[in-house]
Amino acid sequence: MNGFTRRNVIGGLSAAVAWSMLRPVQAVPLGSHRFRADPFALGVASGEPSAGGFVLWTRLVGENLALLDEPELPVGWEVAEDEGFRRIVHRGGAMAIRDLAHSVHAEIEGLRPGRPYWYRFHAGKAVSPAGRTLTVPERPERLKLALTSCQHWENGYFAAYKDMLAGEPDLIVHAGDYIYESPTRGTAVRPFGAGIPMDLAGYRARHALYKSDADLRAAHAAAPWVVTWDDHEVQNDYAGLIPEDGTAPDIFGRRRAAAYQAYFEHMPLRPSAMLGEGGMQMYRRLAWGDLATFHVLDARQYRSDQACPVPGQLGGRRVTDCPEVDAEERTLLGAVQERWLDEGLTGDKARWTVLAQQTAFARLDLQAGPGEALSNEGWDGYGAARRRLTGSLRRAAPRNPVFFGGDIHSFWANDVKADFNDPASPVIASEFVTSALANSTLPPGLFAPGEENPHVRFSDTTHQGYVRFAFDRNGIEADMRMVEDQTDPASPSRSLQRFVVEDGRPGPRLA
Repeated sequence: MNGFTRRNVIGGLSAAVAWSMLRPVQAVPLGSHRFRADPFALGVASGEPSAGGFVLWTRLVGENLALLDEPELPVGWEVAEDEGFRRIVHRGGAMAIRDLAHSVHAEIEGLRPGRPYWYRFHAGKAVSPAGRTLTVPERPERLKLALTSCQHWENGYFAAYKDMLAGEPDLIVHAGDYIYESPTRGTAVRPFGAGIPMDLAGYRARHALYKSDADLRAAHAAAPWVVTWDDHEVQNDYAGLIPEDGTAPDIFGRRRAAAYQAYFEHMPLRPSAMLGEGGMQMYRRLAWGDLATFHVLDARQYRSDQACPVPGQLGGRRVTDCPEVDAEERTLLGAVQERWLDEGLTGDKARWTVLAQQTAFARLDLQAGPGEALSNEGWDGYGAARRRLTGSLRRAAPRNPVFFGGDIHSFWANDVKADFNDPASPVIASEFVTSALANSTLPPGLFAPGEENPHVRFSDTTHQGYVRFAFDRNGIEADMRMVEDQTDPASPSRSLQRFVVEDGRPGPRLA
């Protein structure tokens, strides 16, 4: 199957979820299928937490992580209040079908808010590793979370996840580039062992390779995740249905649909995320009680093409003297998502309003001296779209807006200004951008000195890592954690710089 069709999407999801409704604790018939290898070698995961439940995920695989031949296989799960599974509070099951790579996305509801749960899956005689997840408290006083992005298999190991789990996060937010489709430009620390994926089989194999990493599997099993994607889940710097390599849009559309399906098959997303006809519903809203609302954005599927392209150079690049970056009709989120976000910000009464998206929102001038040079790939290449969003923030006036970002392989703490062209413009939000968890860092001197970007409170372009956060009703503590050596699978991590954001006072400050 190459990409989505309405028949196999609707039919496949019906088969997968028809057996997965909340039901009394009872035995689930699993058959007597005998697997030649551990069918749960890709691990388990949870996501999309709510006060009453979450999504549970796994995917059955064969020898060497291959796709199984069976058209469908029954899979059961158990949810318990204790690690030893003595107090099981929910059992259910689903048919894992070959059209969806025998993946399972179980929506669990009806549980008690604000407490941990443990879960595991069964297939035939096989039992999965146990995972731990959480339901959202009704009125939480604190939230610990980690923000990560950009993990290139060939450029480094994922040792930073060890340090992340040592912080005992309640939630892990991944801001995109979960997989990389393209090989490294340098020497591979650990080669892909395969070419660039172009079809569903290729993207499935790349995701399975990633899930073979023990540190990544441990992170998925330890806490619920909230994910969004960026470009490398499909192809570097693609924009909507416009590829970077000049491929015809219809051919690229089939490739994108295959990549989207493989992404769904390997992430703890709700079945409703699959829209059919090659699309995915990735923008969505999650509440951590009244403490924080997460507006999760999709800045890749609906965007306009990058501004001021040159012959033979598609995708992202540095631009100067490019009025097109400010054209009103250009969009990063698409008109429908922009309206959805504006309405959501207007109704958001949480203490903290988090916009979880892919890249840096603040303007970053790349040129010292007169004039400016901008990247046309991120928000700097879509100036009118950024102005519309800052306008929404000013009208809606949520109490404490905070941007999360990734993509640019560097750490940033920024003031978000109402108007970046006006030095006297008020600060209306805070921004934290995480570096790559494992990837190359940026060339020295890529960004202009601080006087060209006075809204930047801190930046570091030489280290990999992630950001650890603690939210409470009085403020946010943010700890940028750098991995010592991404080429060492046992590398420790340490704090690079800490920040605070105070309730009612936008902008990060050094702790």
